Amino acid sequence: MKLIKLTAISAAVLASTAALAAEPVIVVDNNDAMAYEAQPVAVAYEAEPVAMGYEAQPAPSYAYNADAGVLSNTTGAVLGGTKTLFQTAINPASVSAEVGTLGYGANVAWSMNEKTELQAGWAGGDVADLFGGDFDADDVNYDVDSDFSNPYLGVQYRPVANWFTMGAGIIVPDNDIDVRANPDGGVYKIDNKTFIADGENGVGSLEGTLEHRNKLAPYATIGFRPNITNNFGVFGEIGAAYMGKTDATVNAVNPGQDVNIDNGVTPGGVASGLNAGQVANLAEQELENKDYLEWFPIVKVGATYRF
Repeated sequence: MKLIKLTAISAAVLASTAALAAEPVIVVDNNDAMAYEAQPVAVAYEAEPVAMGYEAQPAPSYAYNADAGVLSNTTGAVLGGTKTLFQTAINPASVSAEVGTLGYGANVAWSMNEKTELQAGWAGGDVADLFGGDFDADDVNYDVDSDFSNPYLGVQYRPVANWFTMGAGIIVPDNDIDVRANPDGGVYKIDNKTFIADGENGVGSLEGTLEHRNKLAPYATIGFRPNITNNFGVFGEIGAAYMGKTDATVNAVNPGQDVNIDNGVTPGGVASGLNAGQVANLAEQELENKDYLEWFPIVKVGATYRF
């Protein structure tokens, strides 16, 4: 019975004094005394970290806005560092094919946010037939042959985050424009005079080139970019690029040939006091004085594929 009593007392004492488990415990029953040394009942261990020196980074999150037609970076990490900027550069939001007054071409777009896209593209080729293949400068009509090259860099902005867009950017024009004057009824009407075009004392053919002075041409457009599906869409834009003043060169086949003016009386006309080369210079001045050639119209349509 003494042993049972001692065991019960010892268990109670150990449970209530775990903090003093390292100290000896004395239990007394009548005249007998027994000493017990408590043992620790639990050992606590501190867990070591699984990975040292690294902090997990969230992966960029992208969301496609079907109404706006843009791919947005919802974490704002596009400009967050060299790695994410590089990833954005090699993963564009869309590619487009286009045709218009600047030529046939294509562009690549990167989405900076749900309203803004950065574009880089090129348009060129022989596009004279797209706008009729001719134009008038005062009273002279000119046929046009062209070879365009128009790389450009711009921004497309959606002010209300829908299909309506506003664009702006820079074109680097390298356009060859050849012109040839068309006589009207056998005469050229230049500098308020009517010169005989053909014959012994005629001006002959007048041919030349046009070149815009601006090496960088700013442009602005407005347009629409609705979506057909989550991946495919169409677009249209109108606007203008400031190409600067025009340098014209017009040459006569026989510049030293004296030419006559048609006075409406005799088939040969009367002497003008000018030669064909001087008449060509007058035609150059009329071409360079046309203000509309400074502002080159931009009209384009195309289709877009979004990734």
